[in-house]
Amino acid sequence: MRVLVVEDEEFLAGMIAEGLRRDAVAVDIAPDGPTALEKLRFGAYDVMILDRDLPGLHGDEVCRQVVGARLLTRILMLTAAGTVRDRVAGLGLGADDYLTKPFAYDELLARVLALGRRSRPALPRSWNGPGSRSTPPAARSAATAASSPSPARSSPSWRPSCGPRAPSSAATT
Repeated sequence: MRVLVVEDEEFLAGMIAEGLRRDAVAVDIAPDGPTALEKLRFGAYDVMILDRDLPGLHGDEVCRQVVGARLLTRILMLTAAGTVRDRVAGLGLGADDYLTKPFAYDELLARVLALGRRSRPALPRSWNGPGSRSTPPAARSAATAASSPSPARSSPSWRPSCGPRAPSSAATT
């Protein structure tokens, strides 16, 4: 599993990375939003641990861009902004999970491993399916091309990202 830690507090970022590496997780660190996006452009990460209050580009905007680009990277927001309103807002941006500082390392690890097991990205609340006006621009053409719904069809052409997965037709046993 590959994890990107996006945290401007150097000591905290180093401690998280050190702990994850001890638990056999490959880790890179980005100290700000622009560096995080650059690393995501050139490397595939299973999970991104994202602080919200970042220099250069706010963590919320990093989250929006990752979700808008439809990257498969799962997002765990790790931040001191811990009110219910903050947590709801972070999850509404498309983050897959939210953990407030201070935190227990064991809980962070459990959440990272759980996110790493998921295969499809979660979508923000505003995304209503292929062809929707609220579909992220980068995803609109791909989503529309990938599904051509029949007019007689009453169910959506997309599936939720949770629950058991059906076996792939290309999979061999």
